[in-house]
Amino acid sequence: MSGTVLDSGALIAMERNDRGMWAALKLAALEGTDVVVPSTALAQVWRGTRGQARLAQALRHCVIAPFDALAREVGELCGRARTSDICDSHVAIVAATRGDVLYTSDPQDLRVLILAYGAGRPVIVSC
Repeated sequence: MSGTVLDSGALIAMERNDRGMWAALKLAALEGTDVVVPSTALAQVWRGTRGQARLAQALRHCVIAPFDALAREVGELCGRARTSDICDSHVAIVAATRGDVLYTSDPQDLRVLILAYGAGRPVIVSC
């Protein structure tokens, strides 16, 4: 693992010009680590309006983690964790496999999903 993962809450914080989230993005860039955005989290937030200019700027520095290759794994994790939220499940898998840090507005649910996945344990930061 070597990266920072952003969920939809973190993307919304970036859009709202949250200084802490911008500092996290800058720190990741200075450390040379990837900032990974699961495509499902991006889809939850992205509307393509002018009001998302800040978010568009941040996304230029991010790697988008695709959903297709993980679709079955995400579904299986939903079953194990007894949830139907494919976005949170996708974020959990990406964080567990590609992240050292996960910025989320939903730390409790993501912690449960990451534990149910049974792989890496990123540091979870509430935003």
